[in-house]
Amino acid sequence: MIIIQSRIMFLTVALLSLSACKDEPSRHIDLGNWYAKKGLVDDAILEYREAARLYPENPRDLSRKELTALSRTHHNLALMYTKKGWWNYALSEAKACFELQPTVENHELVQLVKRRADLVDSDS
Repeated sequence: MIIIQSRIMFLTVALLSLSACKDEPSRHIDLGNWYAKKGLVDDAILEYREAARLYPENPRDLSRKELTALSRTHHNLALMYTKKGWWNYALSEAKACFELQPTVENHELVQLVKRRADLVDSDS
């Protein structure tokens, strides 16, 4: 039973990986979300980074939907970096998230990560 479940999970990941086309950041985001739910932080980071890379550099070239997705991608990256204890990277991603969408939630994320990064720096 466990072997069958492992094979099903492997096939699911393989299919998701194959379907993650270079031109579609949303597929990388979906795969990153799946990895994050499974606790596969390193894999989630790779997918979120690839998704962010695929969006145009200039936010003016993004639709509202794309802008929201990119902001959420940076938000998710910030969370994944906190799980790794990489506070400076997390802060950078939180700031990118806030710059794209200056909401209360994103501002609070920046402040929380900044406080934690400052604590880590003061302990060093």
